[in-house]
Amino acid sequence: MSKPKLLTISGSLRKGSFNRMLLGEAERAFGDAEVTRADLNLPLYDGDLEEAEGVPSAVQTLAEQVKNADAVVISSPEYNKGITGVLKNAFDWISRVEGMPFKGKPTVVMSANAGRTGGETGQFMVLSCLVPLQAHVIPGPMLCVAAAGKEFNDDSRMTNDHYLKVLGGKMDALRAAT
Repeated sequence: MSKPKLLTISGSLRKGSFNRMLLGEAERAFGDAEVTRADLNLPLYDGDLEEAEGVPSAVQTLAEQVKNADAVVISSPEYNKGITGVLKNAFDWISRVEGMPFKGKPTVVMSANAGRTGGETGQFMVLSCLVPLQAHVIPGPMLCVAAAGKEFNDDSRMTNDHYLKVLGGKMDALRAAT
């Protein structure tokens, strides 16, 4: 049997992002898989650009990665009580691609934030954006890593056993759905 294909998507472009660190923990908790890390460095959605040039190749690549994945994990911070611009932009572009790549795709959403709610409001907005894309969001307890600067060590590894237990449960459920 081949390894499942896991796509991770960070709503933050920063290399040292807490959400990228959380996705690293998700990869380890998911277990043996072929992992692809999405690149959200996409042009801003513009209907005129789409009409003149079609869907950009970077968006086509992202849509193919979603389509070909067996499972998707999205981790995103909350910016100003909402979804990050890069993640919303990616969803807007993906909605323009033929074939609805997210449709029925087993997906886990989580967040890590410097604040005390761990990005909860932003996570609700991510979940709302996945509804029209028809992703199969795995239910269960929300994973909102609060005060994220204190939850990862110098090796970018999570140190909080409670968060690791919740993450492990989410990854077990995601693996079972693939």
